[in-house]
Amino acid sequence: MEKVKGRNQTLITEFVILGFGEDPELQTLLFLVFLMIYIVTLAGNFLIIALVTADRQLHTPMYFLLWNLACLESCFSSAILPRLLTSLLTGDRTVSVNGCRVQLYFFAVLSTIENMILAAMSYDRYLAICHPLHYAALMNGRVCGQLVAASWISGFLFCAIVNGFVWQLTFCESKEIDHYFCEFVPMIKLACTDTQTLQLVAFVVAAIVTLVPCLLTLASYVCIITTVLKIPSTAGRKKAFSKCSSHLTVVTVYYVIVFAVYVVPIINPSKISEKIFSVFCTVLNPLINPLIYCLRNKEVKECLRKSVHKISAF
Repeated sequence: MEKVKGRNQTLITEFVILGFGEDPELQTLLFLVFLMIYIVTLAGNFLIIALVTADRQLHTPMYFLLWNLACLESCFSSAILPRLLTSLLTGDRTVSVNGCRVQLYFFAVLSTIENMILAAMSYDRYLAICHPLHYAALMNGRVCGQLVAASWISGFLFCAIVNGFVWQLTFCESKEIDHYFCEFVPMIKLACTDTQTLQLVAFVVAAIVTLVPCLLTLASYVCIITTVLKIPSTAGRKKAFSKCSSHLTVVTVYYVIVFAVYVVPIINPSKISEKIFSVFCTVLNPLINPLIYCLRNKEVKECLRKSVHKISAF
């Protein structure tokens, strides 16, 4: 332990993640629930990865983006749930300061990339519905790869800017984080150095990586809905809308959850509600996405049916 220069305070080298209380029965129940969710999440996303990889019918830009989203959701769950499951099982809630910084960084990176991948998928659906004759030229393999590469690279770079300030923070006095993982706001509240610059930089970066993809997604769907409504036949409108219904459902669920996590606590600053909404964002959302695509997407369901049939025949 070190002394903070000029202050009679001791630097903290580890945090205590308070989680969901100390009731042993609740911890056991939560462990089983979160373990089941984690297993199903990985199984669902790995299933999509396997289907898109194995079936040549799904080797299209839309499903390449879906493949990336499935990889992303698997990583996202793995950044949060294994540490949470360990603490629920063993009761050990301590985590090093550096370990907390690393978890926070990857949480921010994966959240940022998800925003951008969803925006890229919206652009793909916009081209498929609004410009079907030029779709193959505008959304080819090279363009799709560039969109994905830009999403992953910008996610790491944007969050590295904020993370550089986080690594300069020192922590003293209280070491309890009132959350179930190393979330940004509860963590910086424990800093004994000035965080105004960090908060400003984090706000600007968050605005860029959240609002810009959200507005692009919204603009894409305004154009899509306008185009679909202009189709004269009901069957034509239904067919056009079916091309984007799965993604529209995923996007709607995602942004509703994000709104609940980051806006509702401002209106109703309750720690319990904040943790509950955060569970939807970090735990349930990666589970929901593969379920939506498997249950609502006809091509995925057809490929899954053929795969099951081949396995049964074998």
